[in-house]
Amino acid sequence: MTARRLRLAVLVSGSGRSLRNLLERSRAGTLPADVALVISSRADAGALQHAAAFGVKALTLKTGEVTAAIDAAKPDLVVMAGYLRAWPLPDRWAGRTINIHPALLPLFGGKGMYGRFVHEAALASGMKISGCTVHFVTQNYDDGPIIVQRTCPVLDDDDASTLAARVFAEELEALPEAIRLFAEDRLRIEGRRVRVSPSAAP
Repeated sequence: MTARRLRLAVLVSGSGRSLRNLLERSRAGTLPADVALVISSRADAGALQHAAAFGVKALTLKTGEVTAAIDAAKPDLVVMAGYLRAWPLPDRWAGRTINIHPALLPLFGGKGMYGRFVHEAALASGMKISGCTVHFVTQNYDDGPIIVQRTCPVLDDDDASTLAARVFAEELEALPEAIRLFAEDRLRIEGRRVRVSPSAAP
């Protein structure tokens, strides 16, 4: 199926491994998208080094500055890839902003649930499976309609680090998959659900 090539704005706060995955796939031609802008909440985020290595414009901004920068960049899609700030989502970006979370939402989401805290909670719960979720962003933490979920086992000898590594391997596939579905115009939000059509809308 033919996909339009998207312009992405990617919001980050940390090491930027998910960002680098997108940049590498874009360059290789396996992701129908180009990262036009990276916005970091921290000046020391490793993600900024990845942006520089690929020649992508990157800014370190306060939360109140994010909307203007995104508007100016005119992306087709905003991607939160480990962004640990609450961006007050303008209505005009609703349905065009996605986030990846390292758990099977609605489990282990919400304020304060990020990184190892998510995996520790999953282990403490006794879950036998974990995974990741890509969802549309709303005004509430980790509460938007779900686009893609991928799963992995929770092993008896797992700790937060080993489980995180297994979940992250699924994140590397889930986020590009969600972007590809968006590029192919196959996503329809119906209330709390996202319908994935088998072919692009005419």
